[in-house]
Amino acid sequence: MLIIKGVNKSFLQRGLVLDNLDLTVNEGDSIAVTGPSGSGKTTLLNIIGLLDKPDSGDILFRGKPILGFTPDESSDYRNRNIGFVFQDHLLLPHLNVEENIMLPLFATGISEDEYNEKKKYAAELMEKTGITGLSSKYPSRISGGEAQRVTLVRALINKPSLLLADEPTGSLDLKNASILGDLLTMLNIETGTAMIVATHSADLASRMKIHLKLENGRLMN
Repeated sequence: MLIIKGVNKSFLQRGLVLDNLDLTVNEGDSIAVTGPSGSGKTTLLNIIGLLDKPDSGDILFRGKPILGFTPDESSDYRNRNIGFVFQDHLLLPHLNVEENIMLPLFATGISEDEYNEKKKYAAELMEKTGITGLSSKYPSRISGGEAQRVTLVRALINKPSLLLADEPTGSLDLKNASILGDLLTMLNIETGTAMIVATHSADLASRMKIHLKLENGRLMN
């Protein structure tokens, strides 16, 4: 599904972060990427999601090179194929849980029939993740663990091929981190969504099928 070949990325203050990095992601994979702070985990996810560009290298998504996309093409690629989960839930405070979940649908034109279909899918995901009763609540009225589950459902609402999760349990206590880890594993199996999870958590990394370490700019088993 995704092939990364020879990607390099450096920053003025940090120097070389990604050094001729290669990665292949197949349909349905679940991959944990671990490494010390500053090793480039977030940079890698941002490049895959076209939120940042490498200095050199190639990325193919289903055989098509994506690094030359225009801003509009990059946005379409993200909306259709990529789901994002960050350490901070980034829910909009003036929207309730259901409205936050449905928000990505409005990035592109959507018909009433499509909206109703996605609303039904959202209800299914909310039931799977145990947040059905939170639909009308606002972010300030739910817990951090619940907010991350809302974020996870929002990331999956467009049925992405690939979920990019950056320290998704980093702000959670052990109980809620374990719950979210269980949900990621379940959703990977049930929806077939491939996942790349950047994490410091050994527990979360152990739940993924593949565990890679990012050291000195390269991924190693």
